[in-house]
Amino acid sequence: MDIRAALKKAAESELDLVEISPNAVPPVCKIIDYKKFLFEQKKRQKELKSKQTKVVIKEIRMGPNTEDHDFNFKLKHAKSFLEDGAKVKAYVFFKGRSIVFKDRGEILLLKFAQELEDYGTLEQMPKLEGKKMIMMINPKKK
Repeated sequence: MDIRAALKKAAESELDLVEISPNAVPPVCKIIDYKKFLFEQKKRQKELKSKQTKVVIKEIRMGPNTEDHDFNFKLKHAKSFLEDGAKVKAYVFFKGRSIVFKDRGEILLLKFAQELEDYGTLEQMPKLEGKKMIMMINPKKK
């Protein structure tokens, strides 16, 4: 249809001529209420945004010489975080000369991951970044 004829037809029905697909040959237009079209588009965007899930990352900090009681306390917190659906970032922080106990920190993190096997899956093996040895655990799908 010719552009002038389409505009005339839209004016007669008191609606707007909206270009839907400008890249098509010939371009595709529709006669609709433009305000209603914008409203429905915003509504659709809002609906899509509400369905998205945000990833929550909880951090658990330990030292290379963390004792059993503290370890179990932090383990209990990590279990509750994973049950709630949050990722857990467990790390051992080396202060001063404690960096020489890298192996002790890695053993601690691997033990931590082994205890949390029923609640989550290991995303990233322990790796040293500066003064921190970091490990990530994802929650298991329900």
